[in-house]
Amino acid sequence: RSMALAYRVIDRDVDINKMPIDEAESHLIFVGLTTMSDPPRPEIYDAVKRCHQAKIRIIMVTGDSKLTAKSVAVQIGLTSGKARVISGNELEKMSDDELRKALKSEVIFARVAPEQKYRIVKNCQANGEVVASTGDGVNDAPALKQADIGIAMGQTGTDVAKEAANMILTDDNFASIVAAIEEGRAVYSNIRKFLTYILTSNVPEAIPSVLFLISAGLIPLPMTVMQILTVDLGTDMLPALGLGAEAADPDIMNQPPRKRSEHLLNKGVMIKAFCWYGLLSSLISSGAYFFVNWQNGWPAKGLAASGSVYMRATTMVLGAIVFTQIANVLNCRTNKTSIFKKGLFSNKNIWYGIVFEICLFFVLTVTPGIRQLFNTTPLFASDWLFLFLLPIPLVLLDEARKWLMYHKQNN
Repeated sequence: RSMALAYRVIDRDVDINKMPIDEAESHLIFVGLTTMSDPPRPEIYDAVKRCHQAKIRIIMVTGDSKLTAKSVAVQIGLTSGKARVISGNELEKMSDDELRKALKSEVIFARVAPEQKYRIVKNCQANGEVVASTGDGVNDAPALKQADIGIAMGQTGTDVAKEAANMILTDDNFASIVAAIEEGRAVYSNIRKFLTYILTSNVPEAIPSVLFLISAGLIPLPMTVMQILTVDLGTDMLPALGLGAEAADPDIMNQPPRKRSEHLLNKGVMIKAFCWYGLLSSLISSGAYFFVNWQNGWPAKGLAASGSVYMRATTMVLGAIVFTQIANVLNCRTNKTSIFKKGLFSNKNIWYGIVFEICLFFVLTVTPGIRQLFNTTPLFASDWLFLFLLPIPLVLLDEARKWLMYHKQNN
């Protein structure tokens, strides 16, 4: 911005306060121009870049002149310089159809009154956009209220603006909005990871019951009710809570925003939980059950429905589910990024949960009294070796899936 400086010599006996403004500002002697610059904050450049990577569109709506608005937009990387600049007067003459068409391309709004922001927000929503709007004044309240997410300035914002907003920006910094978006995406992603992990164990728990019903009891229940409760209320709980503390995926801000109509428990979560992780767990746990019986003469002798063989078989089913869930909780930590790239041991909370579930399973298999309650029995050394090695191929198999998905997406 440029400011002109000038002066005028006035006699001492003249009362300046009583002089009309027009007269005081006449016959001035021009001194020169001074230029003032209010540069963008240093962090704004990276924040805008991250928004572009996240497919988040930024529309500048300012009260400054066209030249100033476009200059700042180019300077911070908001636009390449080809954006259309629409003034408040031009906006006033545009129909809603014309405005919606303009909003579909690069556009900057300059010399816009706060009341006109409401119209811009409403027409963005008419184009199917999810809109977040910022503001600090009383006149910004309608736009803040209309937006899907109204963001008021915490330091300079009025009480009216804060009341109308959904979120208050305490430091008045645009970069904090981007950080909040990243945190929100991370929380949403972690909830999905939590659901995927919790739902996975339902499949190997349900399939044995299905086999029991289909066979009319010829195949004894590979898991007792107490063993199922052990998984649902015991071994799964702490690792699942550890997923809630998982750091955001490295590429979370490179992903496009989800659709407004997309559900938290969507088709992708169901397929991954039931048809991938759950199916693998079911095959392994059921295989462990039949393998123990095979070692003891099945199918010639038939499947044991009681006794030491049956108890060892059900214990192996429980152990197989517990140890496949160790692999599953590690696999659920990332969607498409390699767990080794993120850091296999970077989330200590999950590893505390893994140690807990192994210890709990060990206690259930060796403690007299508890063994009878949960229908378990001490396992052989070869059984323990199998269980401890079990997560390794499952993690590597899912790493291959993530690698394929990553390269498919990039290509």
